Amino acid sequence: MHRASLFLPLALVGLCLTTPLAHSETAPAETAAPVLPAITVSTVGTRLMRDRVIASGMIAPVEQVSVSPLVEGQPIDALLADVGDTVSAGQVLARLSRSTLDLQQSQLAASLASARAVIAQAEAQLIEAQSSSDEAARVATRTAALRAQGTASQAAADQALAAATSATARVTVAAQSLEAARAQLANVEAQQANLALQLTRTEVKAPFAGEIIARNAQLGAIATAAGQPMFVLIRDSALELRADVAESDLTRLAVGQTASLTLAGSTSPLTGSVRLVEPSIDAATRLARARISIDDAAQIRSGMFVEAEILVAERQSVAIPVTAVGAGSEGATVMKVTNGTVTRTPVTLGIRDGGWVEVLAGLSEGDSVVTKAGSFVRDGDHINPVAADLGTN
Repeated sequence: MHRASLFLPLALVGLCLTTPLAHSETAPAETAAPVLPAITVSTVGTRLMRDRVIASGMIAPVEQVSVSPLVEGQPIDALLADVGDTVSAGQVLARLSRSTLDLQQSQLAASLASARAVIAQAEAQLIEAQSSSDEAARVATRTAALRAQGTASQAAADQALAAATSATARVTVAAQSLEAARAQLANVEAQQANLALQLTRTEVKAPFAGEIIARNAQLGAIATAAGQPMFVLIRDSALELRADVAESDLTRLAVGQTASLTLAGSTSPLTGSVRLVEPSIDAATRLARARISIDDAAQIRSGMFVEAEILVAERQSVAIPVTAVGAGSEGATVMKVTNGTVTRTPVTLGIRDGGWVEVLAGLSEGDSVVTKAGSFVRDGDHINPVAADLGTN
């Protein structure tokens, strides 16, 4: 009985071992479909693209005028304008002393009276010499007639002719003396006119309207044009931005292009336009310079630092995110997606505006391109395209 009981469990164990093997003999499992990578793609569309040149510089006068005295050696009696004043053309800024010039004027008045008296004397002498000459000529004529009739001697005729010649010479001398006196009068009158001009120039006037930005004149100082100017003013109070731009951007600038200006510490931009593009480049800094007129100069002052964005071009163009562009041996490329298949496509790029770049050739509106993961996919790959949220770009 004991041996029979030992064989029974072994039979049961064999039954247990053979039963799972019978259930495992089933058909092979089916192969699962491949999982495609989810890649963000952007649809090519058109948008307004702006090509801008970034520049910065200082505010400076369009034209700075130095006012110096036109009369040398006269003390400054009065200063009638100061820094910050806005003056009109012809306004008196300072007055110089007139005392020395007034004395010279009195001297010239006496010289003028003397010159006129000399002219009167010369005119009288000329009249007298002319009268004597006429009388001597008549005597010489009568004596020559009497000599022809034999009633006068040859000596008398020769004497009368010599007297007439001498009288004619005295007329010439008197005429030349009169001309010299008149020349002296003209010289004195010219000196008087020059003195009158100097007297008017004792009032130092503004040659143009504008704003005074410097005053070097001091009361009591001797006015001279050899040193610093008495006043410096901005003509018509006109200011401009002298902006430094990169050497590579010089050929892109042109007169009339609009600009947006931002002052240091200000949030409201100003507007302006390019007035002049200087043709030369600084040899030390390799920077070019553009002069930008400012539409509303009320908020700016000379010497301010300003940043500018000069609008070079503006147009509706086909554009894609900058992140979609890659670089290869053939130049700029994008990964174009067609029915889930990636194709590397060369493109010609244009304006870059913020996070967007203009596509001049290679893509059309409505195409799809890989937005950011272009370096992780290869030409011919199959992907699961996921539309990008372009509002975040």
